[in-house]
Amino acid sequence: MVSQEQRPMLRFLIVHTAASVVGLQCWMILFNNFAVELASLDGFHVGIIGSVREIPGLLALLVVFVMLVIREHKLSSLSIVFLGVGISLTGMFPSFTGLVITTLIMSFGFHYYETTNQSLTLQYFDTATSPLIFGRLRSLAAATSIVVGLLIFLMGLVFSYRVMFLSVGILVAAAGIWGLLQDPTHQQVAPQHRKMIFRRKYSLYYFLTFMAGARRQIFMAFSVYLLVKVFHCTVTEITLLFVANNAVNYVLSPVIGRAIVRFGERKVLSLEYASLICIFLVYAFSGSKLIVITMYILDHILFNFAIAIRTYFQKVADPKDIAPSMAVGFTINHIAAVVIPAIGGALWMIDYRIPFVVGAALSLVSLLAVQRIPRFGSPHESDPAS
Repeated sequence: MVSQEQRPMLRFLIVHTAASVVGLQCWMILFNNFAVELASLDGFHVGIIGSVREIPGLLALLVVFVMLVIREHKLSSLSIVFLGVGISLTGMFPSFTGLVITTLIMSFGFHYYETTNQSLTLQYFDTATSPLIFGRLRSLAAATSIVVGLLIFLMGLVFSYRVMFLSVGILVAAAGIWGLLQDPTHQQVAPQHRKMIFRRKYSLYYFLTFMAGARRQIFMAFSVYLLVKVFHCTVTEITLLFVANNAVNYVLSPVIGRAIVRFGERKVLSLEYASLICIFLVYAFSGSKLIVITMYILDHILFNFAIAIRTYFQKVADPKDIAPSMAVGFTINHIAAVVIPAIGGALWMIDYRIPFVVGAALSLVSLLAVQRIPRFGSPHESDPAS
């Protein structure tokens, strides 16, 4: 599946993806309980922090300009270092202002790594291989998340929030420093444009990316908060939920990658958005803790289906457009993401069900949009968005 010259890049992506997941999972597992128990934040504060978290994603456009002075794989490693620093500092500032600042640092690292990660994967692996690589990396992410969840569970029995954030942050930053000493590139990859790229034939990709950002942020900002605030889940229960959730994703992620290759992007994304309509409505109206937890696990599985948006783009794109287009796509993804958590937080204060009903509506719009993808996303078929 992977040639000799591709192996250094695969190894590079594996180490950095694992480090990224370690940092993000630590933050996600601990943040809501830390915010409620130590920082005394309410739903509005959580929504604002959710919006702040997505500002670096909105600024992903700047990646194109940063790459004028630093090579893309070096930027990828530097981003992991920033992620580690942000995680390390989080536990030291249990206040709204402190969490805004540390979240911003952490988020710059995470989002800039995700932009370069997607770009490097699409550049170094062909259309038949990239879904499998994405699936393999998602599976690795799930396995890493299980380890992190167990580690946080055990650390939580002994250590404070501050010690847990600091320990994990240092580990993540060390992985980024390792990456700065590596050069996994080879010369067989098309040189990338060093400017903004907007093309009409990519309009469907832009729209799906925008809608995916909106849907994801409702999940990110409010699903775990729902479990903590409404169903009173403890940090131990949340940690165990993350472990169980990622055990399922470890098994299913490679299967989803193969399904994209076999069935095509249109069918996979249709299944995702039809399922999401039901999941968001259950979030809104179910009074059962067990059912909501089950929906959370299903929701997280469906995140993996979003691989199909990127592989669809790869099939219709000029190879030289990949790096700048991933940066543009990440920014588009976060236009709604910056606004929706704050608006959702305000709506939560009226009725916590409203943000989830909005999520169901967005999923319906996305379901209709993916019907414009050519069957199997073939690059030889005309793009309806053209």
